Formats: sequence, C-alpha cells, structure tokens
Amino acid sequence: MSNQNQLAMIKKDTVDVVAEKVKQFQEAGELHFPANYSPENAMKSAWLKLQEVKAKSGNTYVPVLEHCTKDSVANSLLNMVVQGLNPAKNQGYFIAYGKSLTFQRSYFGTMAVTKRVTGAKSIDAAVIYEGDDVDYEMVNGKIKNLSHKQQFGNINKEKITGAYCIIDFGEGETYTELMTMDEIRQAWSKSQMWGKDQTVERKGSTHDEFKQEMAKKTVINRACKRYINSSDDSSLVINHFNQTDEAVEEAQAQQEISENANSEYIDIEATEVDEPEQAPKQEQAQEEQLNVDQAMDQMEEKEPVTAGGPSF
Repeated sequence: MSNQNQLAMIKKDTVDVVAEKVKQFQEAGELHFPANYSPENAMKSAWLKLQEVKAKSGNTYVPVLEHCTKDSVANSLLNMVVQGLNPAKNQGYFIAYGKSLTFQRSYFGTMAVTKRVTGAKSIDAAVIYEGDDVDYEMVNGKIKNLSHKQQFGNINKEKITGAYCIIDFGEGETYTELMTMDEIRQAWSKSQMWGKDQTVERKGSTHDEFKQEMAKKTVINRACKRYINSSDDSSLVINHFNQTDEAVEEAQAQQEISENANSEYIDIEATEVDEPEQAPKQEQAQEEQLNVDQAMDQMEEKEPVTAGGPSF
C-alpha cells in the first residue's frame, strides 16, 4: 500500500470520525463554537502537524500516524477540538508516549480555555524578586488585594523568590494564585527533563535560561487549573480539559512501566503534573525548544475560545 493510500485510510478512521462526532454534538446542541473558531480548520492544521511528528520505535524514529493507535490519535484530536484549541496558534502539541498519542495544551491553550469557561477578561503573571515589597490579605482562605512594589535593581533571575498570577473577571472580581520558588521548582521536578536527584535548574537548560518566563508559565497553569476545578461546572469542555491531563499522565506512567519492565523494582509515585507539555526522554531536545517558544512568544496573547463535547 502506498504512503498516500495509508494516510488516507488513517485520516478516514480518525479525522473523519472526529469530524462526524463533532457534527453530531453540534446538531444535538451539546457543542457550541464561537464565530472565530472553526473546528474544520483546527483539524486541518492538526492533520498537517501530525504528519510531521515522530515517535521512537526501537532505535529509530517513525511517524506517529503509523506508530500510535488510531484510538489515541482520534481521542487526542477530539480533546483538542472540544477545548476549542488549534495547534497552529501554539495552543497545544501532539506528543507520543509509546503507542499512545496525546494532545498536550501549552499554557496559551490553558489560558484560552480558562477565558472561555470563566469569562475572564485577562490572565496576568509576575515574578517576585528578593527585595520586592509584597503584601496581601487572606479572606476565607483566598488571597485578596495583592500589592507588589518592585525596584528595577531587584530584577535578577538568580534571585527569584516566587511568582503570582491574577485572573481578572472584571468589576473588581479576581482570583490570585501565589507560589514560592520552592513550590515552582517542585512543579518543575515533575518534568522528565528534570533529573532524579536534581534540586535546582541545570545550567543552560530552559528552566535556567528563561527562569522568569518559566516561573510565570507554571503559576499561570496552576491558577487556571485550580480555579476551573474549584468550580461546580460539569460542562463537557471542563471534562475534556481534565481528561487531556489525565491522558498524558496515564500515557507517561505506561511508558515508564514499559521502560522498566525488566527491572526488579518500579517506583512510580502518583503526583500532580503541573507542566503537562513535556516530551518523552527521547524527544527532550525538541521539547525544550517548544518550551522556549511557549515561554517567549506572544506573552500577551488573549484569545478566548469556546467548545465542548464527550470523548470516545
């Protein structure tokens, strides 16, 4: 079978199936897209991206469309569309763990979903340095009225003490997440790029070179996820928001089990993954570049999107 015929069959079993399900959801009134989001265009962009993504098979790299299961390809596409995201806008990436393909939101994607679900007007983050004056109140266990005064001379990536994110809903309503640098490093330690016994950023790594941007990214992810999951909204978009992260964690765990299948002892601790967009070990170099892109590009991107729908 020619490569073109094989791709056509895979497309029929994945993209076309997802497109038909999306159509059914829309006709049933379960799925609503804003005027500026086209699921057809998003899936076209995704299909083009998928033809470029590789997965490791033994000592070689093969196309994920040939290597990964059709169900995982279809589910990753559905998770993307339900959340109203588009990989062409750097809102997420397709990454393979073994034979499972996953769609992993970038923090731009997480911000977009949060704005769509909550109606937030803006999501902003800032880094706190040694010598900065930070004051806030605790009201019913929530941070309120955060004040941050900073001297220009304090700005030094080696002297970061923490970061915060404020989600602004307008009319004076906000949600604030505050993290110490120790908490941020603990989140970073869940990344497969972080060594087993590593306690600080590896010299020259993304987390070291772009420490401020990576700290902001981490606190934004934490704020958006915690706020969404603290709501009583059981909408389909929120279900898929969480399913995306769960699928990544499960695929990572299965890959680790497979890699350690011949070991006498396997130690896998269930932990919250604060940074989902991390590649398997064999793709670290590629994913570090993606992280740089996410950290440095379009820091002021504010494009709310809409979507919803059940999974396979």
